[in-house]
Amino acid sequence: MFAVYAARTDRDRPLDGLETGERPAPDAPPGWSVVDVRAASLNHHDLWSLRGVGLPEERLPMILGCDAAGVDADGNEVVLHSVIGQTGHGVGPREPRSILTERYQGTFAERVAVPTWNILPKPKELSFEEAACLPTAWLTAYRMLFTNAGVRPGDSVLVQGAGGGVATAAIVLGRAAGLRVFATSRDEAKRRRALELGAVEALEPGARLPQRVDAVIETVGAATWSHSVKSLRPGGTLVISGATSGDRPSHAELTRIFFLELRVVGSTMGTKDELEDLLSFCAATGVRPVVDEVLPMDRAREGFARMESGELFGKIVLRAS
Repeated sequence: MFAVYAARTDRDRPLDGLETGERPAPDAPPGWSVVDVRAASLNHHDLWSLRGVGLPEERLPMILGCDAAGVDADGNEVVLHSVIGQTGHGVGPREPRSILTERYQGTFAERVAVPTWNILPKPKELSFEEAACLPTAWLTAYRMLFTNAGVRPGDSVLVQGAGGGVATAAIVLGRAAGLRVFATSRDEAKRRRALELGAVEALEPGARLPQRVDAVIETVGAATWSHSVKSLRPGGTLVISGATSGDRPSHAELTRIFFLELRVVGSTMGTKDELEDLLSFCAATGVRPVVDEVLPMDRAREGFARMESGELFGKIVLRAS
């Protein structure tokens, strides 16, 4: 079957290890099912895999892709939950939690095998391309906002780095949930898009906000960390799920954190129940993922190059033939 995979890893030149071509079709061990992929979306996790993070050489070649929507063996339209081994279903209770492409072949292929427990029905209101955007970036944003930040309608939130998949999802979900959303971006066009999606104000990174916020959604890391901490009201919550600019800020702002009793919460992906809630939320409210571009799977390298450059707003989706 045709697939997009990591043949090698290179920390500095990740796309050098990206290959497309024929790979063995998946088998379904007991407790697993094979899904015909209709659409799959790119995530920064795929770039990190090509850099060798979480993907040792002995597991290569590895088909990339965490997210997918498709059709199961019974003809049902489905969405895949990307976290494998979260409860032991299909892999055994002692196996540590992982994401597709770390231990098991991913979704950038004509077919993918996953534990049957990881398969959810796709709402009829969502296209395959829209549904394929939800299980990683949008689920991460959903958990950050509503589980770990615990914000409620009327609260205020700062979203750092508008344009990325998680940040864009947080703006859209926050607006739909009645939050007062502020966003930052270095790019003027991305700031305009953030306003169009419902942010009440979009500023350059580091700019002073008109008010201190209840929560900050942080995926940028070192470059925005100090600004994130300084933007919180006393007792506010900073939720972090990524560090694309580095994980070692020059100013940790520890004094401000303890003196103002700020909460710093790490967040990774989300549960199957949260994905089910997110799917229902999108179906019921009309909220849809922001899709930057849809490409056929054999043009995956173009999508990877755009994601690496940061010249995108929302998700890049690969459509299976």
